This record gives sequence, C-alpha cells and structure tokens, in this order.
Amino acid sequence: MLFDASRGAAFCVRHVRLQIAGALCTVVMAGHGAPAAAAEAWPANPLKLVVTFPPGGSTDVTARLVAEKLRADLGRPVIVDNKPGAGGNIGADFVAKAAPDGYTLLMATSSHVTNRTLYKSLPYDFVQDLSPVSRVAFIPNMLVVNPANVRVNTLAEFIKYVKDTGAKARLNYGTGGNGTSHHLATALFASMVGVDMEHVPYKGGAPAAAALLGGQVQVLFAPLVEVQSFVEAGKLKGLGVTTRERSPLYPAVPAIGEALPGYEVALWNGIMLPAGTPADVVGKLNTAIVKALAQADIKQRLAEQGSNPAPNSPAEFRQFIAGELGKWAKLVQISGAKVD
Repeated sequence: MLFDASRGAAFCVRHVRLQIAGALCTVVMAGHGAPAAAAEAWPANPLKLVVTFPPGGSTDVTARLVAEKLRADLGRPVIVDNKPGAGGNIGADFVAKAAPDGYTLLMATSSHVTNRTLYKSLPYDFVQDLSPVSRVAFIPNMLVVNPANVRVNTLAEFIKYVKDTGAKARLNYGTGGNGTSHHLATALFASMVGVDMEHVPYKGGAPAAAALLGGQVQVLFAPLVEVQSFVEAGKLKGLGVTTRERSPLYPAVPAIGEALPGYEVALWNGIMLPAGTPADVVGKLNTAIVKALAQADIKQRLAEQGSNPAPNSPAEFRQFIAGELGKWAKLVQISGAKVD
C-alpha cells in the first residue's frame, strides 16, 4: 500500500490542532478556576498585621492579642509590624497601597478617622482605599486629676471646681499632642461645661501623665491603659470615663455623660484590608476575628486594660465608620486642632 503524503500531512495538522486546542482549553479552565482556588486556599502564607503606633501602647497590645488568636485559628503566622509616624498615617498608607490579597492587615483606630479632618492632605483615602473587616474593641478615656493639687472627690465637684476656677484663671490640661484623643475629649468637655482651658501638648500620653503627676497641668483625659497604674496606686484620681457606659473595670467611676448629657468620646480599633480584597477572604477573616473575641481569655485580657470587645460584620463596620467621620470632624472643629 502506497503512503498518501497529502493525507498524512493533513492528519498531522489535525493532530497538532487538537493538541493546541486541548492545551488552550486547559489554560482557560485553569484561569477560570484560579481565583476560586486561591480564595479556597487562603491563607496559604503568613499574614502581616500593621500597627500604626509604637510597641507597648494600647493599640499594639490589642493587636498582639488578636494576632495570637488568628494564628491559632487560621493556622498561619500573624506577624505584628509596627509602622508608627504621622499620627498613624504612615502605616495606614502602607496597607492602603498593599496588594489586595488578604495578607496585609491594618489595625485601624479612631485616629485614622480624625486624620481625615486634622490633616490638610493625605497620601491615601481612608474610606476608598481600605476595606472594613471587623471592629475589635472600644477603649474609654478617663478623666484624671492629681488629688494633691485638685481636691475633689466626684465628677460633680470637679465640674463645679472647673467653673469656679475658670472664672478666675484658665486651667491647664495636658494631652499627648495636637488632635489626639486626649485633646479632643478635653475640648468637648470644656465646651459643654462652658469654660476655656489652656492646652499644653506633650509628645505622647506618658509625658502628659508625668506632667499631671508633677503638677505642671491640672487635668488629663487619657486612654485608661495609660493612667491605670497611677489610679490604682492612688497617685491619680479617676473622676469619669468618656464612653457612654461605665467601664466594667471601674464600675464606681461614672460616665461623664451622666453629668453632661450627650457627652461621649469612644475610642475604638478594628481590622481593615486593602480595598479590592476578595469578599470571601474578608468574610473568612471576619469570622476568625469574631470567634477570637468571643473567647473568655481574650475578653479578660482586654478588660484588664479597660477595653470592651465589640466585633461586627464588614457592612456594620463600614456603616459605623461613616457615622464616626462626622462625629470626629465636629470634635476637631471644636478643638481648633490642625496639623499641616
């Protein structure tokens, strides 16, 4: 039998075409399945949780507690990476510009909301460039005085003292810096009491507390964790907390809103991801955070620093942030704080 060259060539061409078509089909199918497979595999790598403040502060301590629980639940290391500076903007900008793959997380705080009004311009958009996952906790500020210098025992007595003294001379109040929660909480208090007080900014909460202990200032509103040890030692006296409800850690200390209806300055923190992170990855991380914050040991450890766990859904966290933007903008306006 003679070999038909033309028929053989045609067969070869058809065979090659089938191989190419099969390969293309495999590539297309793999391409369609890649995102789903990637999402199912998340997390396949270690996670980085960016804290925008130095180690040792309340935000850092909370972040490390959460990271420990996430590591146990997700089965991957969760590395806390401190990137302080510019009121938290350096670390937030880093996360906003990171790949939206679920591996770079931001420990966001109420400071990041404040910064939208406080700073003239920012290199990132907190609302558009970041995706909310879950709120973590509320943190009260506490109004404290040095009992050796301000001889009052109750919040009502202090309000009377402020009014009486303010009519003669301006009281000095310390803060951790211009536009900090110390500053905004005090400015709101002064405006509601109807007195002018002299703002003395320091480079952080610790120097401000030291100034109160040394008698350089008469009043300080500070995150509970910054003054807790001094209150327990009797060196400072806690007169009120800035949250709507009393702190479980100090149930005898009233909420300032009990004496000044409408007063509330609640600090908070929460987890966010770069915008564009797949919704199922956001959902998985949210589930892990909610699960972590429901555990008795982390509740206890947060309570020890005055924090109250407050997880929510991504949609609820987004809505919460939207409400916070207007509230903190108003506080910045009342305080007159600005940062160039």
